Amino acid sequence: MNQYEMVAVIVVVVMVTSMIRSIFGLRRPRKGERPAVADDAEARRLREEVKQLKDRLAVIERITVEKENSLEREIERLRDR
Repeated sequence: MNQYEMVAVIVVVVMVTSMIRSIFGLRRPRKGERPAVADDAEARRLREEVKQLKDRLAVIERITVEKENSLEREIERLRDR
């Protein structure tokens, strides 16, 4: 295979790949381009998950503080005896 045939094969491969991508609607996002709808849905899902995790963390912090206060009161009650 000489160099001209190789160039022709490369051009054909690129054209076929380009046609397949256009048929199936596949394309790469360009720099600065807004993400696709699927990415928006995933971002929404991730935001909701982060919100749930923050709520759970707040509950854990509250439980921890309550336990510390009750433990401190119990120690003080035992000292007063």
